Amino acid sequence: MEKILDIVEAIAHEKSLRPENVKEALKTAFIQTAKRVINQKFAFEAVINKETKTLDIIQTITVVADDDEKLQDEDLAPAYISITEAREYDDQVELGDQLQIPHDLEEYGRTAASSLHREIEYHIQRLVEDEIFNKYKAKIGTLVTGRVTRVDDNNATYIDVDEVRAVLPMKSRIKGEVFKVGDHLKAVVRRVNMDKESGIQIELSRTSPKFLEELLALEVPEIADGTVVVEKSARIPGERAKVALVSMHPQVDAVGATVGVKGVRINAVSQELIGENIDCIEYTTIPELFLSRIMSPAIISSVEIVKDENNEAHKAIVTLSPDQKSKAIGKNGINIRLASMLSGLEIELVENDDKSDKSSEDGEQKESVDALQALFS
Repeated sequence: MEKILDIVEAIAHEKSLRPENVKEALKTAFIQTAKRVINQKFAFEAVINKETKTLDIIQTITVVADDDEKLQDEDLAPAYISITEAREYDDQVELGDQLQIPHDLEEYGRTAASSLHREIEYHIQRLVEDEIFNKYKAKIGTLVTGRVTRVDDNNATYIDVDEVRAVLPMKSRIKGEVFKVGDHLKAVVRRVNMDKESGIQIELSRTSPKFLEELLALEVPEIADGTVVVEKSARIPGERAKVALVSMHPQVDAVGATVGVKGVRINAVSQELIGENIDCIEYTTIPELFLSRIMSPAIISSVEIVKDENNEAHKAIVTLSPDQKSKAIGKNGINIRLASMLSGLEIELVENDDKSDKSSEDGEQKESVDALQALFS
């Protein structure tokens, strides 16, 4: 038989696999073939002979007494051999010893060769799929780039990403996006599944907040190197987004670095997101202050955090003047929805009682005028 270690090195190099994994896959293939062509119930072991670089198939069988009941059991018998028969292989063998009987698959002709070829192909393919699955499982939430190869009747877009084909469902596309064969696009890996019938399934997304974060890291060196951290982000794809940023360096302005000179960095990200407006906010651990910032452009009078029975914040009561309420809500409720998503809190808007404030202010003004008139009379 051909030197197995040479085959291992060739397959490992061709498929970009680790030699140790290829060895184990080949051992499994040989054992399965031996079971198929010799006896399904035999216990086989595949051993690589480093001197000859070949792989030997060894049957392991336990020596028992000639009258042992196990020899009469149809299911157990293949794992045992009588001591009389065992001594035909080794005259020094004793009861309870493990006898190892070598088998040569070449003796079983074309049947064994054909079966071995199928088994090797199957197990190497499974190994390749496992490697790819683990590779892309580790890439969930990271940016990938690929070329569109097909758009089906359901508007699902199929993209070639390196050695695999991924799918971008219509629900994960930004509203208004249209792709055609040959287009190159960016997306983040959203989900990776392994199916016995369909193989590896990789789902991409362009609507995930993580996609926005990855694009920012691509455009902003300070985010890429960790000087500026995206603490939180929220999106309504194609409409608007809010990003909470924090600087890890006292001399770096997180918002300024992300926006860039004349907005060049944030505009590049917005362009990739089909004109999505992106609000950059300085993150703070003080919830009241953070709420007042993420409600921008509305000017907030006060914020009260309401906690549940477990002493966890679940609601924010935001007080503001009536003329700021529409700004706080935003077009179609976008601003308050994003603020709720970013803070993780339910937000209730409460208007100030302007009438009482105004009457009090008018009274103070009247008293001042009366005092002046009395002074100059």
